[in-house]
Amino acid sequence: MQASRGPAENGRFLRDRPIANRAKADAARGPRAGRLRDLRFVRRIHRLRTLGWALGFFCLAAALRAEGAPSGWWIVLLANCFAWPHVAWFLATHHAEPRRAESWNLMADSTLGGMWIAVMQFNLLPSVLVAAMLSLDKVSVGGPSFLLRTTALLLAGCGLTSAALGFPVDLTTTMPVIVASMPLLLVYPVAVSSVAYELAKKLARQNRRLDELGRTDGLTGLANRRQCFALAERELARHYRTGRPAALLILDVDHFKDINDRYGHPIGDEVLCSVADVLRRCCREADTPTRYGGDEFLLMLPETDLRGAEEAARRIRAQLETLTIDAAPDLRCTVSLGAAEAGRDITNVDVWVQQADAALYRAKAAGRDRFVAATPLLRPERSSGS
Repeated sequence: MQASRGPAENGRFLRDRPIANRAKADAARGPRAGRLRDLRFVRRIHRLRTLGWALGFFCLAAALRAEGAPSGWWIVLLANCFAWPHVAWFLATHHAEPRRAESWNLMADSTLGGMWIAVMQFNLLPSVLVAAMLSLDKVSVGGPSFLLRTTALLLAGCGLTSAALGFPVDLTTTMPVIVASMPLLLVYPVAVSSVAYELAKKLARQNRRLDELGRTDGLTGLANRRQCFALAERELARHYRTGRPAALLILDVDHFKDINDRYGHPIGDEVLCSVADVLRRCCREADTPTRYGGDEFLLMLPETDLRGAEEAARRIRAQLETLTIDAAPDLRCTVSLGAAEAGRDITNVDVWVQQADAALYRAKAAGRDRFVAATPLLRPERSSGS
């Protein structure tokens, strides 16, 4: 099929199409959009880090008290648990690459965690708990490979600190330490799971959006060519199975190239959007209007024979007669239409589309602004002019 193409095909004049607008806006933002995503990632990690170290303070403090740690370690503990999360947030948000900076912060968390395990003299419950909680958030952020890197840092921090302290070991966990460990054990996994759940919901929404974008024309908001063929295959299979009628109606905007040349491509895009709106108004709930390509549209009409397709064409042409474009008040839009009905001579969707397409070109050859039905076997051709 021949169709006028150009900037109008690219969908530059979006109007009331939320999904297409969002996709185009994301592309236009480019690097800025990427930085905003990274900053959202940093914000999520900051919340988890702030909560995790705050809860960990009680666990670590109880273990330090049980081991009789000197006062200097208490100062380091307060700084680590209540100042470090905000320092890490500042460093990541002011870095040129926030996600990379946050990865370094996460590796620092693991190193600090290893240090505290050694300072606690490997007090069994809090040591295992700190290592497990640090592993939990690393898996949720970077997967197994990132976990391996951070685990190596945890072991290095633990080994170096323990060596500096003389390798003290006391595995005994007293009841006060067990009680102080409960907040971290119970609350932090729930917080990590909640973040993972929110991310899963967001991913599901994005997948639905991508699926819709894959089935929707960006300019008009109608179903696109791929969806059009899928619907046609389904209707043709239903016709073979039940014998119920179905029709394909193809229409082409008359002299669309002249519209682009005279009024400009933005007006051409507005014409296509307006035709799409007319098709929506003229279709039944069961019908599906689609953008076939360029200035051509295709309507899938279930439970409809050629007379029903002709009636649909009449409604469409009547609506377009009253169509006005504010930016081009003298512009008048007409369309040529061709239709083909499903039948035993239609062996596949390509043949069905070719029959409707042939009828469309007969309508154009006869002077445009008219409807022509394809000629089924042993049936006369019908033509409806203006």
